[in-house]
Amino acid sequence: MTNYRKSQRWFLGAIVGCYLVLGWLYARWTPNWQAPDEPAHYNYVTYLAENHRLPVLQAGDYPHEYLEQLKSSRFAPSLSISPLRYESHQPPLYYVLAAVVYWAGGQQLLWLRLFSVALGAAYLVVLFQVLRQVFPRSRSLPLISCGLVTVLPMRLAMTAAVNNDGLAELLLLLVLWQALQVVRSGPGRRSVLISGALLGLVLLTKTTVYLQAGLLTLAAPFLHGSSGRVQERFQNLLRFGVPAVLLALLIALPFFARNIAVYGWGDPLGWARHDSIVTGQLRTVDLLAQIGPLAFLQRFVLTTFHSFWGQFGWMGVLIDVRLYRALALFTALIVMGGVLAGARLWLQRRALAWDRMGVLLLLLLLLGASVATYLGYNLKFVQHQGRYLYPALPALAAVAAAGLAELSRRRVGTVVASLLMLAAGLVGVGSVVLGDPAEWTVATLGLASLLVLLWSRSRQHWRWAAAGVVYLMFLVLDWLCLFEFIVPMLRPTG
Repeated sequence: MTNYRKSQRWFLGAIVGCYLVLGWLYARWTPNWQAPDEPAHYNYVTYLAENHRLPVLQAGDYPHEYLEQLKSSRFAPSLSISPLRYESHQPPLYYVLAAVVYWAGGQQLLWLRLFSVALGAAYLVVLFQVLRQVFPRSRSLPLISCGLVTVLPMRLAMTAAVNNDGLAELLLLLVLWQALQVVRSGPGRRSVLISGALLGLVLLTKTTVYLQAGLLTLAAPFLHGSSGRVQERFQNLLRFGVPAVLLALLIALPFFARNIAVYGWGDPLGWARHDSIVTGQLRTVDLLAQIGPLAFLQRFVLTTFHSFWGQFGWMGVLIDVRLYRALALFTALIVMGGVLAGARLWLQRRALAWDRMGVLLLLLLLLGASVATYLGYNLKFVQHQGRYLYPALPALAAVAAAGLAELSRRRVGTVVASLLMLAAGLVGVGSVVLGDPAEWTVATLGLASLLVLLWSRSRQHWRWAAAGVVYLMFLVLDWLCLFEFIVPMLRPTG
């Protein structure tokens, strides 16, 4: 067991080390301000560091036409970013920490980006611990799914930029980790303090993860125990969940009180002020009226998929369509495996231990709340950005791991590999008949068939070989995204 734990630590260290190298490359070589909202986040940090007080969001902080001019010039150095202050309503915790880095790093953008990279590294360490609780009997799946999160190109780009996403996602992951502990070991006074403190920090970091963090904090004591008595569960909720939420509100009270004093009683989060000043931002009702529901839905799904994997800059840089097709195939495979794994769990639900069921319910709650938050945001503004689903990455990583585990079953893997090879043959024949070259598609399907076949072999070294090939392919993809798309397409024009 000791050697096993040492090998796990070594692999985890290698994954985190690989992420740090990639994160440094993205932070160093991504042109300045070429990440969504980075100038506005940076201006918040500089204002706080230099004035020692929180900024106030006001009219003129979102100059839409000037922002479009900045984008079209690729943020030419001759144009100032100082008018972009539309993130000034955000909770302050990230910016307070970043202000320290701002002064320690000589006010350089790179150091603030590297601070985000460091938060991303901490996220990976905690994610591995969470996945170990989700898959306690597997030695490989927590590492493999954690590795996939590491090399997700769009996440690399976002965790190498100045924004509060990284801290919010890290704190939300800690809330999930604590919730898993409560489900397994039971709630108590200590859990109230830890859960309440973590939730309070979330409230001081980013509003878009409030729903997920609050539901996890309340659900954990409710889900503990195997008796199934609803009365006992509600007692746990009242004795431990509600006090944790009240403690969190007490921690965040000064920030909410300040907002009420600045923005009014009806706007403790600054949302109403934000909506009133972002004139020019495309709204969902307007786009629906322009293109209709069907085209809107198609655009929503396609842009969400592209931007989840990689749509860089200010959503203006797409990668090669062949790469998106390969990513779509990979996504389809792990989702198919996840669905099969879910069906297997449903059939075996009576044999599952209650704490195991509680873990799965927490992950479903996190996923559902994250999707609901994303959809809710898009009911108002057109924000088809898949990165807004990153708070659900622990649940998505678990689905990916479950899907990979299902594909590792010899029969399932053999059937899937055979279907992929059949599809490759049909596409090849069709391309010859129609005279439409499809070498890339045929090669992608053939390689996927081979990897699934290797993955489904019973010997462990074959699985590690297949996982290693996929990981290496993602590393190449990360390199291509940075140096073939981001850098050349986002250099300033003047």
